[in-house]
Amino acid sequence: MSKNTVWFVTGASKGLGLTLVKKLLGQDYKVAATSRKLEDLEKAVGHHANFLPLQLNLLDENDVKKAINSAVEHFGELNVVVNNAGYGQVGPFEEVSDKQARENFEVNVFGTFNVIRNALPQLRKQRYGHIFNISSIAGYYGFMASGIYSATKFAVEGMSESLAQEVKPLGINVTSVKPGEFRTNFLSTGSLSARGENPIDDYDQIRNEQEVGLGQSDRNQQGDPDKGMDLLIRISKEVNPPLHLFLGPDAYEVANNKIKNVQKDMEDWKDLATSTNFNE
Repeated sequence: MSKNTVWFVTGASKGLGLTLVKKLLGQDYKVAATSRKLEDLEKAVGHHANFLPLQLNLLDENDVKKAINSAVEHFGELNVVVNNAGYGQVGPFEEVSDKQARENFEVNVFGTFNVIRNALPQLRKQRYGHIFNISSIAGYYGFMASGIYSATKFAVEGMSESLAQEVKPLGINVTSVKPGEFRTNFLSTGSLSARGENPIDDYDQIRNEQEVGLGQSDRNQQGDPDKGMDLLIRISKEVNPPLHLFLGPDAYEVANNKIKNVQKDMEDWKDLATSTNFNE
């Protein structure tokens, strides 16, 4: 049996997760996939002999453990875990309430943590596995009026880097996927919380420009989900897969621009910033 035969995918009723699940099933992989609403998942994917649909509340660790155990019991093992579930919270930072911020962290960060924490015992037992964390280019560069969402994805990035070092000796790989814009329903109602609860007049222009931009981009993104998920499947077969996967030419452009700006700041302040030790 191929080592990457059995996949566990969260947030699979739409977007990149749904595209991935359909591609996997079309290539005879075994897939356990989750959604908040089981009927949405079953309707989106349909019936398949190698498909195990699971209703999952990511915020309930016991529910997460139950879902992963169900996948292992059904298929006999677990090889690849894809943390895709999440949603976007946009709006100027000051306008986003504490409640909105915490809710976004609960799903995007702690939901992801719950899945990984409960999948690792099986992956360690096998001494094999691959964890894909679907982050965002916003997890590498903080876009204006997306501070909370970026913060959640930066958290996933930091955890992924640390985790990768801990589990590599156990035969487990970690890849943090940083997509740019892909033509999914991510910018549509249900996947995006487009306003903060506390509007402030000083941010009217920023907020209005963002809302217009999001509306224009919705369903017009240049990224092809099929090509993106084809690459994910290919990388799952690599002996030495990347830790960082920037997905899309726009993601590469944003990352390269940030790298240049970071290097410039470092060089501009190097003499002073590196003279902070004792006796210097």
